[in-house]
Amino acid sequence: MLMQQKFDPQAVGSEAPVAKTFTGNRGLETEEGLIFETGRPENTGVDLDEPLPFKHRLGSLERQEPAGLPGLSEPESMRHYVRLSRLNYAIDAGIYPLGSCTMKHNPRLNEAMARLPGFADIHPLQPQSTVQGALELIAELAHWLMVMTGMDAVAMSPRAGAHGEACGMMAIKAAIAAKGEDQARKIVLVPESAHGTNPASAAVAGFEVRTVPARPDGTLDPAEVMRRLGPDAAAIMLTNPNTCGLFEKDVVELAALVHEAGAYFYCDGANFNAIMGKTRPGDLGVDAMHINLHKTFSTPHGGGGPGAGPVVLSSRLAPFAPVPFLRRDKGGFHLVEHKSEAPDSFGRIAAFHGQMGMFVRAFAYMLSHGADGLRQAAEDAVLNANYVRACLKDLMSGPFGDRLCLHEVLFDETWLRPTGLTTVDFAKAMIDEGFHPMTIYFPLVVHGAMLIEPTESESKASLDLFIAALRDLALAAKRGETERFVGAPYLAPRRRLDETRAARNPILKWKKPGG
Repeated sequence: MLMQQKFDPQAVGSEAPVAKTFTGNRGLETEEGLIFETGRPENTGVDLDEPLPFKHRLGSLERQEPAGLPGLSEPESMRHYVRLSRLNYAIDAGIYPLGSCTMKHNPRLNEAMARLPGFADIHPLQPQSTVQGALELIAELAHWLMVMTGMDAVAMSPRAGAHGEACGMMAIKAAIAAKGEDQARKIVLVPESAHGTNPASAAVAGFEVRTVPARPDGTLDPAEVMRRLGPDAAAIMLTNPNTCGLFEKDVVELAALVHEAGAYFYCDGANFNAIMGKTRPGDLGVDAMHINLHKTFSTPHGGGGPGAGPVVLSSRLAPFAPVPFLRRDKGGFHLVEHKSEAPDSFGRIAAFHGQMGMFVRAFAYMLSHGADGLRQAAEDAVLNANYVRACLKDLMSGPFGDRLCLHEVLFDETWLRPTGLTTVDFAKAMIDEGFHPMTIYFPLVVHGAMLIEPTESESKASLDLFIAALRDLALAAKRGETERFVGAPYLAPRRRLDETRAARNPILKWKKPGG
């Protein structure tokens, strides 16, 4: 078996005879230069006519010399970007085990629905009477989001998770102001195990953030929260399941304590995919929670975006939801867009009502799964994460002992310390095995964290190969085969980068060598 062979870095390193070619290419792996290196300023793939005489309005800002942008012929342009795309790792190429990010398969059915005429070609400024079908889809999606979460209202306009967090905190701020307590209630409690954007969202909304430490078992202690609650408390922001992949078992008690203190309970819903169909956040006492449609309901990340982060609200916060929102009357659906129609609303958080493509994809996902399918998706996500945990626990250490996790499993660096290797060494070696590394060094409460989220969309065969590769790497590390790790990756288009230096001193402008 290949995975049982002794690792020989010279067999795959740049000194290996098969690695040297005239072009720098290795078979179908093309050595692709920057467009500045391959393009020519005098070339372009299109014909551009000289503009007619005109008077510019740039004043002293007018460019004094040509931009020097490189051009390529049309075939060259197409090949350049196709070859670059082949250097990217993608969920369509293999398992993407990033913890906390929920990189699941995007069903092509969703894509087909999002491209239907009437969804893909509408404009946010066209008359509402001409888009009643699209508005009805948004209303249906909103309805089922409220049903699934047990909440009373939903704001559909936020564009992503962090935007949803900001929306929820602004609704809380408006509710506090309506009670005349805005000068007193300034403190938002944020657990150490929360998502990293939580404290930023609270600060942007004008609150002061105070951290709440986690218990040794990775969850929040009601006694720690109680000590920090007082007349100055505005809210708590709790991620549940938390970023350690654990369900906050005392969540109902925490909600009761927060409400008794006159504060509000914001729940980060980025991990809702672990509990959908199993637990309704509204039943736990949650007042506001964003839902990452691009995580829970499998719409694309990154280049397939933008995302969508609707915020569900309890009856305590529903009157303060942002505009625009949908209302149905005898004439059909219409958008409430002005505070004159919703005097308690905190106002507008986005120019328009939301991201239509994301709504269609998420609704298609819901309809194709049904209630039982959504529940099974959550169960399978938890099953897959615990399968990974069970298969690796004899070689890799976990920070909270051998306890069940939810949708993601967390390992730490304790098992690596005797080897002299680090978490990043292990992660880089995974690239040579053809796997994107898991999330590393997050959450910050665990030293050398390795957070794996397989999602429900991975088959047992896919997980078995992933697990076998990690076991082989772990055994190699324990055998002292450090050369396999410290120079990794050997087989990637580029070798290991000095990522700290790159982040602190990024090179943002190409300069001609010797120029």
